[in-house]
Amino acid sequence: MTYILGLNAFHADAAACLVKDGELIAAAEEERFRRIKHWGGFPSESIRYCLAEAGISLGDVGHVAVNSDNRANRWRKLAYALTSGVSPGYVLSRLRQRSERADIAGNLARDLPEQEFRGTVHAVEHHLCHLASAFLVSPYDKAVAVSVDGFGDFSSAAWGLGQGGTLQVDGRVFFPHSLGVFYEAMTQFIGFPHYGDEYKVMGLAPYGEPRFVEQMKQIVRLRDDGSFALDLRYFRHASGEGANYSVKEGIPSGGRLWSDALTGLLGPARDPAAPLEDRHRDIARSAQVTYENAFFHLLGALHRRYDTDAVVLAGGCAYNSVANGKVLERSPFRKLYVQSAGGDAGGAIGAAFATWHKLAGPAVKRHFVMDHAYWGPSATPDQIASAIAARRADFDAAGCTIERVGDEAALCRRTAQVIADGKVIGWFQGRLEWGPRALGNRSILGDPRRADMKDILNLKIKRRESFRPFAPSILRDAVPAWFETDGDVPFMMQVFRIRAEQRAQIPAVTHVDGTGRLQTVTWAGNPRYARLIQSFGDLTGVPIVLNTSFNENEPVVCKPEEAIDCFLRTKMDVLVLGDTFIER
Repeated sequence: MTYILGLNAFHADAAACLVKDGELIAAAEEERFRRIKHWGGFPSESIRYCLAEAGISLGDVGHVAVNSDNRANRWRKLAYALTSGVSPGYVLSRLRQRSERADIAGNLARDLPEQEFRGTVHAVEHHLCHLASAFLVSPYDKAVAVSVDGFGDFSSAAWGLGQGGTLQVDGRVFFPHSLGVFYEAMTQFIGFPHYGDEYKVMGLAPYGEPRFVEQMKQIVRLRDDGSFALDLRYFRHASGEGANYSVKEGIPSGGRLWSDALTGLLGPARDPAAPLEDRHRDIARSAQVTYENAFFHLLGALHRRYDTDAVVLAGGCAYNSVANGKVLERSPFRKLYVQSAGGDAGGAIGAAFATWHKLAGPAVKRHFVMDHAYWGPSATPDQIASAIAARRADFDAAGCTIERVGDEAALCRRTAQVIADGKVIGWFQGRLEWGPRALGNRSILGDPRRADMKDILNLKIKRRESFRPFAPSILRDAVPAWFETDGDVPFMMQVFRIRAEQRAQIPAVTHVDGTGRLQTVTWAGNPRYARLIQSFGDLTGVPIVLNTSFNENEPVVCKPEEAIDCFLRTKMDVLVLGDTFIER
């Protein structure tokens, strides 16, 4: 019996997972425990959770695999440091930080002093982890694997072919060229300065016109081999000047990526406090189009090279659900898989599975497929009851009624009815989702038929930009009748067009361009959520609910106590905690 602990440590979205004999047992992001978005230190609480879920101690773990290898591409790093004009002090500082972070055994001893690790530590190159996180848990025996992100171990993209339990890396794009950096720079330029704000550009893009695409062709240049290069005049990261990514007290941040030359090309940057103008919307649309053009240029070249019909995606750019939804339309590939944590958190799974297959050897066949995302902590009925009892006075003060509904069908019918009545529901069930998307276990739900539901949610709970869309969760069998696709999209990682004749029925989940970020729900994957959606469909004729993450400017709730806090401090109408139905 072999246990492998996979880690993303000392980088944004720190996370841990546990693999037992090639099967995933548990996975969680550290932010859910620390309650700080994108927390980026050593994932000690995630490790504790994974060990507890398996009922083992650190002493039972034979291997720890981390998704970074300081030795990777070292000659390229050295050559760049010697020729780029980067200051020696900057280089030494980065090397010192990397050395401290590479001491995984030391960090385990410090943060879990009551347990002893006696196994082996494996450093696995960053993009190999991304590729492994997609292919080695995919349903395909053979597929092209593609990783595109900011930077990791001195490269920003990698690709290769996966077959069985093996994965070869055949090509890379190296620092300082990066589609992830391009998109982040445009995000900052439009006035969204925080780490992880890129999704706001995706949401804003459909409101604009692509009138800056020609200018952006100067910024991102496409190469004949399918790769890409940045015109470094428009960026600051190549010299380390002011764009030094760092994690302080677990909070990731970075300096301004774009240079002043960009204002000569696109006009002045937007101050984050200033209102959005049409020009900013047009820059967002143009950035999205530019990213897609480079992305599909790469996919086309890879299909010609490998001549296989399946592709798997990972890396931070795999969160570009708009582009993902066009893969089967704009590329020759006919099959696509994107796991639920395509970014750096997912590298923990990639490190663990890459190590497992290396240790097991080619004779051991792949037998695990990640077809759901429910790998995090759950709460027992007793824990839920205790959390409710501790806040009983607050519930009474808020005028709440509390009732346990032990029959699942009755619970789902009652919840479906209040959704149909236009109320906002906090839905807390089962195990926490792995990855950034709430997928029906830590969700806020609403009626997709109400044109005012977006405004209601933003007023009562989310308090976010009005242009950002909410997602539809739909029963899998109903997809072809409502969307211009008929695929499995369990992780909400792809955007598809809603059928034109159906858009008026579900305005709350239909974006301005007629699309929706789809989540398909199956009875096998999440039976209680499927029953709820079916109950809503029986009431309304619409087998879809509006789904957004259960949080309010914080990480998605993990424990019942956090769900209760969010419910009581917002204007949510109903909270369903397991079998308990709480209504104001």
